Amino acid sequence: MGYMDMDKEAPLKRQLPYPYNQDLSKVLRHLHRRTDFSRVKLANEPATAALLAAAIRLVDRHIGPNAERNRTRHDDEQSVERPLLDFLSGHDVAREAAKNPHPFPRASYGMFRTTWETQADFIADLISFGLWSAQYPSTQHDDDVLAAGSEELVEGENLVRAVHALAYWDSSTVYSLPSFRLGLVAALAAEGDPVILEAVAESYRGGLAPWKQLYAEFLAARELQLRPGLTVDDLASLLSAMAEGVLTRAMGDPTSNVIDHGRQRSLLGTGALAVIYACLERAEDATGLTLEQAVQAMVYDRSDR
Repeated sequence: MGYMDMDKEAPLKRQLPYPYNQDLSKVLRHLHRRTDFSRVKLANEPATAALLAAAIRLVDRHIGPNAERNRTRHDDEQSVERPLLDFLSGHDVAREAAKNPHPFPRASYGMFRTTWETQADFIADLISFGLWSAQYPSTQHDDDVLAAGSEELVEGENLVRAVHALAYWDSSTVYSLPSFRLGLVAALAAEGDPVILEAVAESYRGGLAPWKQLYAEFLAARELQLRPGLTVDDLASLLSAMAEGVLTRAMGDPTSNVIDHGRQRSLLGTGALAVIYACLERAEDATGLTLEQAVQAMVYDRSDR
């Protein structure tokens, strides 16, 4: 029996905006409940969604984009607070949840403590929720752009244009998501905390799954294959790492133009094309060389020698 069948507050749950109206039991793994039944029920309580929504607003406010910054010294405009995760204490989240807008219910610190046993459990679930929700388009326009870009990548007539368009959409969209920044900050702040680190790792794995499926469809439709020794997992991890690097550079140096809004291009597109050129071959005339062997041959196997 699903949550919607067993909870009397299901109508309120359905009124919540996406993704809070979805089944959250698949991403909230650290709730203070012993049985699967009670954990699923708590994951889908409107009050749980209310606490998550309040925390996401705090993330947006404190780490951006366009975060609010308080001065640590009133006589120095450059002295600002640079919090990591201190702003996500149970008391701070509860205070923010007490100001929740409609249709979210208001939630208290008592609700927070009965939902998560420790602060690490809460942070782990918030990371899982934030990065999970970031995997999916938040508007119909985003959904349409992603669907059209994926279709063009797999079977369109201009592959290069498709790669640049999809890479720009991904870079510019994810750059604006507070949840992406939360993941970066959490990875730094959670060193030595296995609960939070596992949540970050699991979110990476979940985020790569739909991209791996798209890449596999792309290879099959374009009659391409990976060089020996490389897998679709490697391809997805490499492109994900490149995307994260581009976004981190854009945050650290906004003047770098690694995301070019004027041309609607990003350095991720250039990198993706380089990966395609270096790591893939046409299946019908593949050389069978590994990436290392191909580079070695390019540099040293000269016809004029």
